[in-house]
Amino acid sequence: MSLITPDFGLLFWMTLIFVILFFILAKVGFPVITGMVSQRQDRINDSIRLAKEAEERVRELSSEQARMIEEARKEQAAILRDAASARDAMVSRAQEQAREEAAKIIEQARIQIAAEKETALRDIRREVASLSVSIAEQVVRKDLSDNEAQMALIDRLMDEMSSTKMN
Repeated sequence: MSLITPDFGLLFWMTLIFVILFFILAKVGFPVITGMVSQRQDRINDSIRLAKEAEERVRELSSEQARMIEEARKEQAAILRDAASARDAMVSRAQEQAREEAAKIIEQARIQIAAEKETALRDIRREVASLSVSIAEQVVRKDLSDNEAQMALIDRLMDEMSSTKMN
């Protein structure tokens, strides 16, 4: 027997064992192997499907996030507009109140000035009247030093009073 060329019997037995082993593997081993490969393929397909679903969900969440950010920006702009209009209204009210207060103060000052002017005019009139009476008294004393002048003045005053009462 040589190592390089096998005998016919050896080839027969090797072929027979190979066919039996292949038949056993075909009946028992290959279905298990193909079942495992099929399960693995199903898991891979499920994983791919889940990954696509997750990717789609991420896209949806991303668009939802963008929409929410845009809504938040719009809401922020509206809040800022409202705050600005409230600020402007408050400033406007404060300015109007300041104008009203200034007008009241000016009017009070005018009234007070008019009252002080009237008081000053009354005081001046009193002073003028007092001075006039004093001057008239001194003039009358000087002019009426004799009795005839006094009697003439009295008659003239009586005539004037009687003529004013009749009118």
